[in-house]
Amino acid sequence: MSTAAAGATHPTYGNWRRPRRAGLGPFGLVGTVGVFGGLIVLLLISLASLVAALVALIPMGLLLLPLIVRTQDGRNLYQLLALRVGWFRRKAKGAHVYVSGPLSHRPGGRFHPPGLLGKVDMAEGRDAYGRPFGVLHHKGRNLYTIVLGCEPDGGSLVDPDQVDVWVASWGDWLARLSHEPQLKGASVVVETAPDPGTRLALEVLPQIKAGAPAVARAVMEEVVESYPSASSEMNTYITLTYGIPDGTKRGIEEVVTDLAIRIPGLLAGLIGAGGGSAAPLSAEHIAEVTRVAYDPEVAPDVLTARATAGGTGLEWADAGPASAIETVGAYHHDSGVSRTWLLTLAPRGTVRSSVLRGLLEPTSGTRRKRVALVYRPIDPATSARIVEADRRAAQFMATSGRGMVQARAASEVRAAEQTAAEEAAGAGLIEFSLMVTVTVDSADRLPDAATAVRNLQASSRVSMRAADRMQAAAFTCTLPLGVLPWENVMLPRELQEAL
Repeated sequence: MSTAAAGATHPTYGNWRRPRRAGLGPFGLVGTVGVFGGLIVLLLISLASLVAALVALIPMGLLLLPLIVRTQDGRNLYQLLALRVGWFRRKAKGAHVYVSGPLSHRPGGRFHPPGLLGKVDMAEGRDAYGRPFGVLHHKGRNLYTIVLGCEPDGGSLVDPDQVDVWVASWGDWLARLSHEPQLKGASVVVETAPDPGTRLALEVLPQIKAGAPAVARAVMEEVVESYPSASSEMNTYITLTYGIPDGTKRGIEEVVTDLAIRIPGLLAGLIGAGGGSAAPLSAEHIAEVTRVAYDPEVAPDVLTARATAGGTGLEWADAGPASAIETVGAYHHDSGVSRTWLLTLAPRGTVRSSVLRGLLEPTSGTRRKRVALVYRPIDPATSARIVEADRRAAQFMATSGRGMVQARAASEVRAAEQTAAEEAAGAGLIEFSLMVTVTVDSADRLPDAATAVRNLQASSRVSMRAADRMQAAAFTCTLPLGVLPWENVMLPRELQEAL
C-alpha cells in the first residue's frame, strides 16, 4: 500500500510494508505450534525417563531447525527443498520439455500455449461501445481474464503537480479494485522491445513519388533504415482476473456479458490516471501478443500484417511455441531465451514517482523485456483485520525490545499506525509484487542480461532474485494473460503464510 507524504513541490511515496507473520520469531504459526507441542511431548516423556526425553529432543530439534533458517524473501529450508524436489520430479517425467504442432504427439496438431496456459480457452464479446474484447477462461481454476491496452502519457515535460494527480488517481483506481465484485487479482505489464521499423517503413516508403529527386529519395530511405536502431516500442497492458461465486453456475456467455458492462468504467479510471488512449484487447490481439512473446522473430511480420491486412487472423490455439525447454536458470522457447526475476524487497523508505522509470525503460542488448506488477486486492473486512493485527504485533515488539531493536520497532509502530489510520479513512489495502522477464537471442547473452538487471535494480532500489527451477511458470506469469501466482499453488495460501 502506498501513501503520499507531505511535500508541496516534490511529493514522496512509501509506507508499504510486509505484514508480520504470526508465530514466535522466525518459526511462523506452524513452527510455533510445533515448538509448544514438542515441549509438551518432552515433558510427558521426561516423567517416565529423562534419558528418553533427551533422545527425543534430537529429532525434534532437527525437524524444527529448518524453520528458523530463512532467505531474504522469507522462505525456509523446507520450502527450498520442496522447490528442488518439484523440479527433479518435473525433469524426471519430461515435463520440462514441450513440443507441439502437426508432428508432435499432442492431439489436434496445433500450437497451443504450454504449461499454466494448457487449460486456457478464449472467448470474445463486445462492450457497450461495440469494441471486441477477448476473455481468457482458466478452466482449471474457473477464472476469467480480460486484457486492457493503454498508451500512458509520458512523464517528460510534465508539471510535477500533474504527475502527482496521476499517481493519486492511480492509487484511487487500485483502491476501487477492492470493491470490484469477485476480482481475484490484477496486473500491469509493461513490455519494451527494439523498434523493427516496420510501421515507419510502411508509412514513409509508399509516400515517395516515383519522380522524386535521387537525393531526397536517398535521405528518406536512410531515415527509414537508421531511425529504428535508436528507437523502441513500448506496450502497456492491464489484466483483470475474475472468479465465480461459490455454488454458482454461470455460462461463458453470461460471464462475457457481465464483463462487457464493467469495461467502460474501468477504462475511464485508467484514462484519468494518465493511461492515455485505452481500449480492450480483442481475442486476436491477445493471441498475437502471446505469439510474439514465445517467438520474438515474428514481431515484424505481425506488425506488417496489422498494417496491411488489418490483422493476422491468429487464433488462441496457434499462439504457443513449437518447442520449449525449461532449465534451472532459463526458459528456451522458439527464437528466444528468457530469464525471469522475482521481487524480494520493495524500495525501502520514501521514494519518488519515478523510482521504477529505469526498470521500465528499454534495455539495450535484449530482444524483449517485460516488467509485471501483480496486485492482489483485499476486501475491506479482511483489510481491517490485517491492519489491526499488524498494529498489535508492532506494539508488542516495541514494548518488549531494547536499544536498537526498540528504536526499529518504534518505527514499525508509526508505520502500522499510519496504515491503520488510512485504512479507517477509506483507503484500500492491496498486496503487490514485481516480476521482470528478459528475452535474448541465445543463452550466451544471458550473463549480460543478468548484469543489466542488477544495474536496474540498484537504480530502482529494489532487490530481486532469479526464479530458478520455475522459469517456465514465472515466464507465463509476466505475460498479460491473467495468470495469478497465488491461484496456481499446491498448498493453500493460508497454509503457506503460516509457514
